[in-house]
This record gives sequence, C-alpha cells and structure tokens, in this order.
Amino acid sequence: MTKPLNAIANARLQGRDGLFRLEISNGRFSGITAQAENTTVNEGELDAGENLVTAPFVEPHIHLDAAMTAGEPRWNKSGTLFEGIECWSERKTTLSHDDVISRASQTLKLFAAHGIQYVRTHVDVTDPNLTALKAMLEVREQTAAFIDLQIVAFPQEGIWSFKNGRELMEEAVRLGADVVGGIPHFEFTRDYGAESVRWLMELAHKNDRLVDVHCDEIDDPESRFLEVLAAEALRLDYGSRVSASHTCAMGSYNDAYCSRLFRLLKKSGLRFLSMPTESLHLQGRFDSYPKRRGITRVPELLDAGLKVAFGQDSIRDPWYPMGNGNMLRTLDVGLHACHMLGMSRIDRSLELITENGAAALDLDEYGLDEGMPARCVVLQGASPYEVLLGQRPVLASVRDGQVLVRREASHPETGLML
Repeated sequence: MTKPLNAIANARLQGRDGLFRLEISNGRFSGITAQAENTTVNEGELDAGENLVTAPFVEPHIHLDAAMTAGEPRWNKSGTLFEGIECWSERKTTLSHDDVISRASQTLKLFAAHGIQYVRTHVDVTDPNLTALKAMLEVREQTAAFIDLQIVAFPQEGIWSFKNGRELMEEAVRLGADVVGGIPHFEFTRDYGAESVRWLMELAHKNDRLVDVHCDEIDDPESRFLEVLAAEALRLDYGSRVSASHTCAMGSYNDAYCSRLFRLLKKSGLRFLSMPTESLHLQGRFDSYPKRRGITRVPELLDAGLKVAFGQDSIRDPWYPMGNGNMLRTLDVGLHACHMLGMSRIDRSLELITENGAAALDLDEYGLDEGMPARCVVLQGASPYEVLLGQRPVLASVRDGQVLVRREASHPETGLML
C-alpha cells in the first residue's frame, strides 16, 4: 500500500475553467482551490498534468457470474438474447463456488484498472443451490478495498415461470443481496410478467432494497412492462431507488404511446440503464432491413430530466463475446448509436458513466466535493471531447486518498517511423 496522497494538483474539472488543486485529508477531499498556473508538485502529491479529473467510473449493470464464459459449453451462433440464455443455462450446471469467485475477481481487477470503483452486478438466482450468489457475496467482501459492489438477485429464468422462483428470490435477499431484480418480458405470459413486477416491488419495499429490473429487453413494441414498473414505483414512492435496465422495446414504441408513457416516467422518477454495445449486438436479430439498433430513447429520456447511465452488461459471456472493461469504449459506442455527437451532448457525456450511474446505485457519498471520499480518476485529455477522441487508459485512479492505478501518458504517434 502506497502512502496516502495529500493533494492532487494541476487538475482540470468539468464545467470549470482553469486549473485546480484538490486537497486531501484523512481520505477525504478537504478543499478544492483554483490555481493561477501550473505548479510543481511536492512529495505526497499527484500531478494531474492539466488533465481532466472526474469522480470514478460507475459500472451500473454487469453479470459477473457469467463473465469470461463465452464459448462454454458452446458459442451463441444466432447472436440472440434467447440463445444466450440457453447457453448460460447449460453452463450454469457446471458452476462451482471457486469458479465464480475466480472469474468475477479477475473481471473486477480489470474494471479497477480502467478506473471503475463502483459496480452493480446481476447474479442469477434461478439455481436451487444459489451457487453464484453465495460466491459473489464472498467476492463483495474480498474486493472491498478497491470496488464497492452491489449484488442484484436476478431471476434469469423468471420469478413466476421458474420452479420456486419466489422462494429463491426471498432467500437471496435474506442472504444479503442489495438489490431486487426481475425479467418480466421473459416470463411465460404477459400476466406472469406484470405479476412478477408487482411482487418484486413489494419484496424490495418490505426489505428496504433497491430495485433493478431487466425490462423489455426485446424489440417487440407490445412489450410494455416499463409502465407497470413505473406505476408501482410511483405508488410506493420508490422511484429514485428503482432502475429500469435495457428498455430496448422503447425504441420500437410509437410516438403517441411514448408521449403518454413519458408523463408517467417523469412522475415516477425511475433511473434508466442502457447497455449500448450489447443491445446493438443482441437486438434487431429478427429484422431483415431496416435493422433496429435496439437501444432505448436515451436523448429523449435525458431531455425529459430523467437519469440515464451506460453500462457494459457483459464481459465475454454467452450474450456478448467481447468486452474489455473500458467504460470509455461503451460511452463512445453509445453516443454514436444514439445520435449524441453534438458538442453540447459530448460536453456532458461523462455523466453517463459517472454521476448518473451513481444516482442509479443510490450512492450518497460520491463526487468531487469537499467532505466527500477522495475518490477520483485522472483521464487523458483536458475536456470530455479530448478524452473521447483519445480513448486512452486512465492515468490514475485514487480511492480514499490511496493511488490504485498509476500509468504514464500514452501518445498515439509514439513509434511512428516517418
């Protein structure tokens, strides 16, 4: 363990001109002051090099129990969500405690190297033994020094449609799951789906848990469980603690329906999580041409004042064979796919992988403010635009004043023989 930092100097901050010095005391930011010019750093200080410093990246939606299992026991040849679930159901029969711990820990270390310090993972609890859940509860403790990990009790094969699904969800919460999940569009019937949403919301409310539902992850415009989730969140006054993940079907809803739906969404205050790389890969598989992108209405939700965050969803698993833990890659793809490359969107784009994700995770101590934990990342670039252009690794990741990651600046032109 390195000595804790006293300060970060020569930092640029989002939305503010000039350079800043971030003072650190006892693992928290004790002051943020403007600098007149670039200064030489002293021992115990980190030089940000006039690069942008932000709060740490947040990964709000990942499946760590399935990470690094692509091709096991077979590859998803169709590229569909449903074949992915079939492949996972086969792989799930061979899960062991140590297997899950090894792959999940490896993935979290990869995340930490990319500046991620907060993660929400969905863990499949449609397993009578709850093998993955019990392993992930251990991982949460083992990795606490470098990652804050939330665990979602996720009923991959349904709550109503899987034998003892409700009992398994209740047991997962009793064992220590932080968040209650769901998958209404995968239940056998529409009625099952709606009932599952009402039931899981009551379970979360009764046990003071957050909610994160895989909602309408399908191109079918008739899949409308989002309205059920939003109505329940409004009824229980729970909206800020409820995340709607995916909502891919919203990209296929007609505008008249959306105009009514958005009124409810704004009243409910739901958080939204979109996984652009995976949705582009999985959705539109039943279209010839034109092919749908399968991504929810991200800019429209943002313009309505709702919080939207991007996540990776998968790291080399049956649903998505790629993934490297780099949130900037996910952000770049999402901005392209959602037609969000106007400069005003780019200037605020880092919110999609920082503060909006923190809102979904309901974090109460997050951000670059005096008194907050001294957690931040130093990016390569002086602005969000430069950071996105370069797509280069974080220069440093700091957690409670300790340096977790430190690397030298990289320059694409290095080694060019001209």
